[in-house]
Amino acid sequence: MKKILLPILIACFSILRAQTPCENGMAGAYPCNGYDLQVFIPCTDFGADNANDSWGWTDPDDGTEYALVGLDNGTAFLNISDPINPIYLGKLPTHTSSSLWRDVKVYNNYAFVVSEANGHGMQIFDLTRLRDVANPPETFTEDAHYSGFGSAHNIVINEETGYAYGVGTGSYNGGPHFINIQDPLNPLGEGGYGGSGYTHDAQVVIYNGPDSDYIGKELYIGSNESQVAIVDVTDKSNPQLISSATYSNTAYTHQGWFTEDLNYFIVGDEIDELNFGFNTRNIVFDFTDLDAPELSFEHSGPTSATDHNGYVNGNKFYLANYKAGIRVIDISDISNENMTEIGFFDVFPSNDSAGYDGAWNVYPYFASGNIMISSLKYSSQNYVPGFYLVKSSTLSIDDNSLYSFNIFPNPSKKYVEISSLETPISMVQVFDITGKLIRTNNYSAQVNVNFNISNLKTGIYLLKINNQVTKKIIKI
Repeated sequence: MKKILLPILIACFSILRAQTPCENGMAGAYPCNGYDLQVFIPCTDFGADNANDSWGWTDPDDGTEYALVGLDNGTAFLNISDPINPIYLGKLPTHTSSSLWRDVKVYNNYAFVVSEANGHGMQIFDLTRLRDVANPPETFTEDAHYSGFGSAHNIVINEETGYAYGVGTGSYNGGPHFINIQDPLNPLGEGGYGGSGYTHDAQVVIYNGPDSDYIGKELYIGSNESQVAIVDVTDKSNPQLISSATYSNTAYTHQGWFTEDLNYFIVGDEIDELNFGFNTRNIVFDFTDLDAPELSFEHSGPTSATDHNGYVNGNKFYLANYKAGIRVIDISDISNENMTEIGFFDVFPSNDSAGYDGAWNVYPYFASGNIMISSLKYSSQNYVPGFYLVKSSTLSIDDNSLYSFNIFPNPSKKYVEISSLETPISMVQVFDITGKLIRTNNYSAQVNVNFNISNLKTGIYLLKINNQVTKKIIKI
């Protein structure tokens, strides 16, 4: 139960810019379970009043990770290679006016930004410019602009095909507006689809799932206010509706994401908690037959908070849950109608009620394991929105089972035993959480290694075995 006084919270928010471990259910002022706070930066540091969407970019040349944070008046860019001390590189101002709604996605080292601001269109920004910022923070200019629509609620990109889909625009009944971005600086409009009405958000994939009728097709899965629309957009000149999926107690079909095997699609309804008094609800559809999708089951969360954006990474579903922060849900047993919450980080400590303040978006795809959260101030005027990085502080069984290696005990004070079940151990390297190499030990094809960590400071480290397998250990 949250009983922390708001003035104390505001004071804490302004100074939490260093790693804060999750201990006894709290990371500083934030309720948590299994996730440490790396850093928090308020929107005011970006010269903005509010945040909204967020996305990530990893430089293919050197693996540097960057955070892209949507703001009411532009898009902020941060180098997060040191996640405890990220560098605010600068901001791309909005193309026209400020707006609460902004969305950003990435393709081929370019960022594509849309907004509900009138006449905004789509900004295109070359992310490789972030490699050489001499005097941060800079005020950036866009590298190109697409004016085939004015305002848009969201931008969806299929990185496999090089197509962007503007949704919630004034064209095609608010349905997807097709844009060829294979040459990012010269985007080309190629029509759209309005047959299923307004789309709020979508996922587009080259299909390789269980329904053999659609293997290799480019499929658009739109969250369309009152339904989920499955559309074949392979032929941009002739998109075809495959089917629609509906569910009971519909308030606003907001956003959804496939499981990685494409068997299931997890949907969030943004307004059902407010309208019907539900706890956080996710609707799970069985998409094994795309012509006849079926409701599989509904998952209910532990709080009444409103759900927003959710994404799948492996067997975990990461949900931006507004006033309940982000929730991390195990979906490994989803085929048996089981989803189990295994962790959370709450960016709105004062309560977990329904409403639109708190975690707007979560980005869980950085290879480092850092998870980005962007948060919004909507009606709670004293709330301080901004940018968060968090990271798992607990190790699951899978984390300790390194394919053909086992590590124990973990956490540990002095030593960890690394045992090989199949492959002899030839080298063990230890890195700190910023990726800095601390030590390298070479071995002569040993089956068991007693690895001394007594000289390491308390914290989280990465062990890389045989230059192939990397997992976390905790020094206590």
